Amino acid sequence: MQRQPYPTRRSFLSESSFGFGTLALTALLERDGLLASSVSNSSGPGGSDLRARLGHFPARARSMIILNQVGGPSQMDLFDPKPELSKRDGEVYHTKFESLQPGSESNKLMGSAFKFRAHGQCGMEMSELVPHLSAVADDLCLVRSMFSENNNHPQAMHFLNTGQILAGRPTYGAWISYALGSENQNLPAFVVLRDPRGYTDGGTTHWTSGWLPAQFAGTEFQSEGSAVLNLHPAVPVSQAVRRNSLRSIAALNRERQRRYPDESDLEARILNYELAARMQIGAEAELDVSGETAFTQQLYGLQDPKTENFGRRCLMARRLVEAGVRVVQVMVPCAHGKNSPWDHHDKLNQDINDICPQVDQPSAALIRDLKYRGLLDSTIVLWTGEFGRLPISQKGDGRDHNRHGFSLILAGGGFKSGHVHGATDEFGYRAVQDRVSCHDLHATILHLFGLDHARISYLHHGRAETLTDPDVTEAAVVDQLLA
Repeated sequence: MQRQPYPTRRSFLSESSFGFGTLALTALLERDGLLASSVSNSSGPGGSDLRARLGHFPARARSMIILNQVGGPSQMDLFDPKPELSKRDGEVYHTKFESLQPGSESNKLMGSAFKFRAHGQCGMEMSELVPHLSAVADDLCLVRSMFSENNNHPQAMHFLNTGQILAGRPTYGAWISYALGSENQNLPAFVVLRDPRGYTDGGTTHWTSGWLPAQFAGTEFQSEGSAVLNLHPAVPVSQAVRRNSLRSIAALNRERQRRYPDESDLEARILNYELAARMQIGAEAELDVSGETAFTQQLYGLQDPKTENFGRRCLMARRLVEAGVRVVQVMVPCAHGKNSPWDHHDKLNQDINDICPQVDQPSAALIRDLKYRGLLDSTIVLWTGEFGRLPISQKGDGRDHNRHGFSLILAGGGFKSGHVHGATDEFGYRAVQDRVSCHDLHATILHLFGLDHARISYLHHGRAETLTDPDVTEAAVVDQLLA
């Protein structure tokens, strides 16, 4: 009688204990994003690698640059003029506004100290604080009727980035990367350019992939020193030694793949390591701005210490989308060590005059440069914070958080240009006309990428999760924002 061979680990898990071993294995693979049923094939939205994929329908946008303004920029001082608020400056208002921190108990209205005027052929009214953005008004889509769900920085940023106030969910940059992959296989699909001096409030939660596969999280690139972390060995070795090492590792990986073809987690790791190896060849060249013309460097303000930090990263963002990166997130400078640079609970007039010049010129330069190069039509630029500010004074010269109304700027990628959408009430407190939620914003951005927000899903703990969660929210594409 022929002796039966010992069972393999996989067959043992499948056949013993009523197959519960398979259930455990399935849960582990699903947790790591490696379960076949949790992703679509590479010909459509969603996948486990960075290969470029098609959307549900033809896309207007190919890439996106997020200019993340952490802290809550004051809409009535920047983008949303309120003459009635200025007229009634210092008056105690009869209705209590929702506040978060102490200092607003007097409920005194506080008008803006800054002048507004119309700009461009569209007549868009903007503040004297942002002269460069005002100069490109005809390219902007200004939304004055945004609202959020939470008044605290971390929760509001989670909501803006992920659609939920709780941490741990994928950001919309990760969702877009998961859905569409990258057009450059030598670079990540999602890149983050943070201030080299430190992290803003929220740290890496601004670009996490949550429970999506890790390769869809934002990859941090540096604007000072070595552009990409950990690409070079701590102890220098020759190129020949490095090439031999990589070849040897690749041979060992492929042999293990041949022996264990069903181990999909190994394939995922190999893809990540191969991307790192390709980045050693091409990434730093794409991030080197020294070859840009003197005119371009001056446009972004690289010659001025005040604008150089944010300007360099905006220029790097343009180079990255030009090279095929899908999403680039540029974090606001950490002005004077503040990790929420727009959080002006006091000394608003002083501090807003400090941060605006750092970001205004580079933001406008990015839009001008993309347009000049023919990239703006296919690149969405989003300039936004997590919420706005209150129309009453806090500590006499500041403003507390306001989730009920705020403004943001969109440009390119299919958004209507020279357009102002929606309105807040006479004091700028609450969005009252053509209101836009963060879920609506996500649905609209995905739509311009050729994606149906209700159909981009990922199986997590047995539930088909989406960015906008249509079973809970009422997210809708805002057609009035589209060109």
